[in-house]
Amino acid sequence: MDRLVLTDAQWAKIEPHCLGKLSDPGRSGRDNRLFIEAVLWIVRTGSPWRDLPATFGNWNTAFRRFRDWREADVFKRIFDALSGDPDMEYAMVDATIVKVHRHGQGAKGGPQSQAIGRSKGGITTKILALTDALGNLVRFKLLPGNRYDTIGVAPLIDGINFEALLGDKAFDANWIIEELDQRGAKVVISQRSQRKNPRAIDEEIYKWRHLIENFFCKLKEFKRIAMRACKTDRSFEAMIYLAAGVINSR
Repeated sequence: MDRLVLTDAQWAKIEPHCLGKLSDPGRSGRDNRLFIEAVLWIVRTGSPWRDLPATFGNWNTAFRRFRDWREADVFKRIFDALSGDPDMEYAMVDATIVKVHRHGQGAKGGPQSQAIGRSKGGITTKILALTDALGNLVRFKLLPGNRYDTIGVAPLIDGINFEALLGDKAFDANWIIEELDQRGAKVVISQRSQRKNPRAIDEEIYKWRHLIENFFCKLKEFKRIAMRACKTDRSFEAMIYLAAGVINSR
């Protein structure tokens, strides 16, 4: 393939976290960098594993290797290595909906066993994300497309310190505002019209919320994420971690 994704600088951060290094016990992996490029090709193009170009090797071998790395949380470690230290002057929270391809609806236990639900857009998954002040992903959570955004906020902000939290009206919930007040964090969340005593928010800081929307636009350039074709949440999460790590390190 002429057009690859990883730069030498990115690979230098990824390499120590790969399985099958020469220093690892057991069988060594064959060209880990090419394997990561193979996964990125799948995520970027949205293609089925069976369509993986022969340049990357046997598709079934690559898929089984992806599954092993997924179970070992390697892609989360790669994301952490590529992301570095986030800028938590303030954080932003938002969600985006992705449609689920019919190939992604066949997990054991049915769609109800995964973060898949029926919303106005059909069969969908919701990606709820927390980014830093630069719009780089810090954490995310998958929800069925028909669930409220606020349901996944607590685990996203748990244990993370920030000076302010930016969000749209979907996050104007009393418990979120009370939590931020207890932390001493600034509330920069657009207020619902029915709120009896709306709070004034810093409009200048709120303008920066476009950065998390920009992140979602970059994330959806990876077609396997823009339309979910993964049957399990674990596989979909692994692909998001890898794509987001590349975005964060650009």
